[in-house]
Amino acid sequence: MKHFVIITGGGSGLRMGEEIPKQFLCLNGIPVIMHTINRFTEFAKTIIVTLPEQYFDYWEEIQHKYNFHIPHVLVAGGETRFHSVKNAVEHLSDTGLVAIHDAVRPFVSQNLIKSCFECAEKYGTAVAAIPLKDSLRTVCNSKSKSIDRSNIFAVQTPQVFDCEIIKKSYKQAFNPIFTDDASVVEALGYDIQLVAGEELNFKITTPTDLIIAEKYSKKYKRIENFKLDI
Repeated sequence: MKHFVIITGGGSGLRMGEEIPKQFLCLNGIPVIMHTINRFTEFAKTIIVTLPEQYFDYWEEIQHKYNFHIPHVLVAGGETRFHSVKNAVEHLSDTGLVAIHDAVRPFVSQNLIKSCFECAEKYGTAVAAIPLKDSLRTVCNSKSKSIDRSNIFAVQTPQVFDCEIIKKSYKQAFNPIFTDDASVVEALGYDIQLVAGEELNFKITTPTDLIIAEKYSKKYKRIENFKLDI
């Protein structure tokens, strides 16, 4: 079965407080997005990358700077993540599986990617998720109440789907409840299968996340100083 990958980097990363979007910030001396793309090269020949259109020239420049030659299709990001993925989905065939992954989750393991593809091949959907560790409370009428966390999971990426399912799902009109691809697919009535995610597969969103990522990359060696002349 043919495999595709969509790396979503269409956001501006305002919470990072930097002049450039977070996906272009360096981790171990190499832009985060390059680390992320590299994780998927063994799983798909067709990699689609969404980026803000105003950064296309910058992306071209840093590819030359870092000798980055992994083949990919570049697609303009949209107003929201939904619109970015929608633009990328147009480049998929009608058959196969597609993994959709955040550009700023560079620690995803090969085992997790493989598990998600295997689950999606069997069920049509696969979403990485981890149980919550923190206690939860909800507030109503100025009063707080604890929530049972035993059946609540934090959703990650990759999220892998049958291409036919994802293409149908992204023909829907945008809805604010669509915070990830699973919510878009679920809106058409498909069941979402969860795959055990990983704590290290976190999303780099804030300056603190980047500091933690630098420490993790050195301690766990999950991100290698790989050669970019691929």
